[in-house]
Formats: sequence, C-alpha cells, structure tokens
Amino acid sequence: MVVSVTSERVTWRDYLWLTKPRVISLLLFTTLVSMFIAANGWPGLGLFLVVFVGGYMAAGSANAFNMVIDRDIDGRMKRTAQRPTVTHKISTRNATIFATLLMVGSFLLLWWGANLTTALLAMAGLGWYVLIYTLYMKRRFWNNIVIGGAAGAFPPLVGWAAVTGELSLFAWYLFLIIFFWTPVHFWALALMIKDEYAAVGIPMLPVVLGERQAAYQVVLYAILTVIISLIPVPMGELRWVYLVVALLLGGLLLARSLWLYRTLDRPQSLSLYKFSMLYLALLFVAMAIDRAMWI
Repeated sequence: MVVSVTSERVTWRDYLWLTKPRVISLLLFTTLVSMFIAANGWPGLGLFLVVFVGGYMAAGSANAFNMVIDRDIDGRMKRTAQRPTVTHKISTRNATIFATLLMVGSFLLLWWGANLTTALLAMAGLGWYVLIYTLYMKRRFWNNIVIGGAAGAFPPLVGWAAVTGELSLFAWYLFLIIFFWTPVHFWALALMIKDEYAAVGIPMLPVVLGERQAAYQVVLYAILTVIISLIPVPMGELRWVYLVVALLLGGLLLARSLWLYRTLDRPQSLSLYKFSMLYLALLFVAMAIDRAMWI
C-alpha cells in the first residue's frame, strides 16, 4: 500500500488522535469506577480529577508510543492507514517527544495528586503495553493478547491505589477480571479483521490457528470470566445486587460467545466485541453501586 505524505497543518486534534481516545475511554472508565469501589462511594473531586487527567495521559502515552512503533504495519491496514504517524502529518520524532512528555507528566501528576504507588502502577501498565505487548509479543506469538493484554488490567489497580494507597486482594481480583475478559474482547475483534492481520503478517490467533480455534478460545475465556466475576460474593466483598447483575451479564456474554462459535459469523464477532465493552462497564458499575449500598 502506498502511503501519501501530507503537508497539512498539524492541529491539536492530530495529537489527540495519537492518544486513541476511543480506546482509552473504557480503560479510563474502569480506573475511575474502581475509585468509587475502593471508597465505597465518592472518592473526592480533587483526587477524581487528578486520576482522570493522569490516567488519560498515561494511557495516551502508551498509545502514542504504539503508533510510532507500529507505523510500518499501520500503513498497510485499511483501518489504521490514516493515522498521523503513517501519513507523516506528525513526524516520528514529534510523536515520540509527545508520548514521552505525556508519560513524564502523568507520573508527576499522579505522584503529586495521589501517591507514588498510583504513579508507579500507571507506569507499569504503560511499560507492559509498549515493551511486552507491542515490542515483544505482538509480532511473534498468537497468544500475544493473553500476556501482553494484561496492560489493560492495570487501570483498576491505579484507581484503587489512588484512594487507599495500597493494593488489597480485592484490587487484584479486579485486575483478574479484566485479564480474563481481554481475550474475549480482542479475539472477537481479531475474528472480524482477520484478513487485515494476515496481510501484514501479525500472528493473531484466527490467522495462525484458524477461526474455529479462535472462537473456541473466546468461549473458554468467557467461561473463566464469568466464574471469576462471581468470586467476590463468597469472599464477602460484594452482595446480592452485584450477584444478580453479574449472573445476567455473564449469561449474555456466554450466550453470545457460544453463538459466535456455532456460526463463525463476522457480524456476530462485531456484536460480541461491542457487547463485551458494555459487559465490563456495567459489571464495574454494579460493583460500585453494591458497595455503596452496604456502607
């Protein structure tokens, strides 16, 4: 694919695009809702705003670094061919400087406005995404999203630590939910755009082992996600409000995953991909409401 070089004037919107705001939205949502879960209610406006801005900066930095690293393959994929690092609207040098400034700014803001643990956890998630997933695993292993995708499980730890200054067993449970949910979410997307990954030589699961195996893995991880989602009830961390919501959402997640396995239908892949985002968001909201009700 031939990439055109543009001489258009760079605007703030181009730099905003580097941060992948739509990708960040769910990550940031789980960060902020985790603050409500940890606080059993409102965590305070000042802390909320610090984590909102600092969390966005950390995730945005990771995504900007990702665009710099993957600019070669992005230019050969239809859905990413117009990214500013591909069209050269933003130079590699300027994108790297921007990502670095966001990273440093996030660390300092979260350290100052929350605590050092919060800042370090944000950097750990950033580093995991850039170094482990993007640089090491993405182009080498079909199960890249299982280990590399753990980067997306750090946001709840950031939100929890911002409120409490430490990590409890329940905070790590929040990490595990997202860890096991991520393959369901991402492999549903990978099934939908398998041909694009194959064209650029990225060894995503549907490309390497086939669509049937990918759908099987989606079902497997959906089952694990639902089981893990119920664990905090016997732990005594959550009660019946959350249990009802978790059972309902889990049933829908399993039903959609099984339907995908039966049909291997790409529109169904898109449907599952979108529902998985709603599933995670509502699950976290249910946790926050449940804990606030039992103060």
